[in-house]
Parts: sequence; structure tokens; C-alpha cells
Amino acid sequence: MFTRYLRFPGGKSKALTFSYDDGVEQDVRLIDLFRNHGLKGTFNLNSGLFGQQDKHRRLTAEEVKKVYTPDVCEVACHGAHHGTLAACDTAVACLEVLDDRRTLEALFDCQIHGMAYANGSVNDEVESLCRSASIWYARTVVSTGSFDLPQNWLRMPATCHHNDKKLMELGEEFLALQAIKNPKIFTVWGHSYQFDDRDNWNVIERFADLMGGKEDIWYATNMELYLAWRDYQRLESSADGTLIHNPSPRSVWIGEQNGTCYEIKAGQTVRL
Repeated sequence: MFTRYLRFPGGKSKALTFSYDDGVEQDVRLIDLFRNHGLKGTFNLNSGLFGQQDKHRRLTAEEVKKVYTPDVCEVACHGAHHGTLAACDTAVACLEVLDDRRTLEALFDCQIHGMAYANGSVNDEVESLCRSASIWYARTVVSTGSFDLPQNWLRMPATCHHNDKKLMELGEEFLALQAIKNPKIFTVWGHSYQFDDRDNWNVIERFADLMGGKEDIWYATNMELYLAWRDYQRLESSADGTLIHNPSPRSVWIGEQNGTCYEIKAGQTVRL
């Protein structure tokens, strides 16, 4: 019997992603760091708060179009006004999500289906609301310390926050993983202004030095990871599992227990 596993582009079994919130000016420095190390990240924006100044300055609408470029960044929702969704009336929560989607989509001229919950606020009603609003994944503030794929993409956890004392230890553990059957992801989340607050940009710089440029790691955004997983779930198989059709608009990579990997291109049917 053919047993298959999800693989990432190039047949890789490991992926690294970052998720940063609030759209603040410190993201500029962070994105330059990502670009210099070949990393990618998801940036969760509050479109109703562009340009506002509180403790930290949020980027303006004009600035975000220049800063969050698709070579390095995915733009995702974070609630138009950073609302704590589980504490909002249902109508208000709906507007927080849909107004954010609508504004960001118009600004970046693309569909946006990703999100991070402001203040980590989520319950069953909020999850259902986001699903109805065509949010496909939503990151929480839960840190698991593990590299497993989400069981529920609308309550997507992270491996850790960048200020976790075990960040570098977890990085070394992730790099050491070999001969993996089930794919693994390392998700780091945070707010870039925290590097200024704690005067610890060296933390993310050391981590980028450690993790960047590895041939066996796929550097991806949250949405790219979600789509890789979803496309894999949509594969159509013959009864014996040897004839596979890929109905998705992207290539899907699959692996066998013996380490052999196959790329099934968009619309292609292959016999393994």
C-alpha cells in the first residue's frame, strides 16, 4: 500500500515562517533583515489605524504599499481597529474582519484570506465568523514549542514568540531534524516594536543568521504554508493510491516512506 506525506516545494519537509502584528515602523528594519537572509513573513495590519501614533508609530497607507512587498511579505488582516473580537458584539466583530479585508484588498490589489487575532482573542463564535468571512487561516498567540502543522488552521498556533528564552535552542533542534515523515514547520510571532522596547534586535539577528540559507528549509509565508497543506488535501487518488490527480492551480509535492519525492504539477495526473 502506498503511503504518502506532504512535502513542500522542492521536496522539502521543513518550513520556517514569521508572523508580525500591527504594521509599525519597526517592520521596515525587520523586513530588510528578512530580505538579507532569504526569509519571509506575514504582516498582520489594522487598516483602520494607519498612520496613528501611540507608543509606537503605525505606517501610513502610502507607506505600507512600499514596505510590504510580495517578495518577502504576505499582508493579512488583524482587525480594522485591533478589536478584541470575543468581547465585541457579533456585528462589530464582523465589521472588524470584513472592513479590514476590504480595505487591504483594495490597497494591495489582491485577495486576502489570512489573519491574526488581535490580542489573541478567539472563541467558537469568532472562529465561525471568520470562516464565514472567507478567512482561511488565523494565527493565535498560543505558543506550543512544537513543529507540528496546525490541527485547526483557524486557530493556528506558533512554535514560539521571538522573546522565548528557548528560541535559539528550538532553532538548533529544528535544524537537526532529519528523515522526517510528517512535515514540520517553525512559526515565530511577535511585534517588531518589541525589539526597540527591549533593545534586543540582536535576538532576531542571531536567529536569522542561524536559520537563513538552509537548503532543506522552505522559507514561506503563513498563506503559502496553508495553501501547500490545502492543495495536498485536495489530491485525488485511485483506489490503490498509485494514480494521483492534482486539481489545484499549483504544484503539489508528495513523499514516500523511502524518501522518494514527486512533484505533481497543476492539473496533472501521474502514476507513482
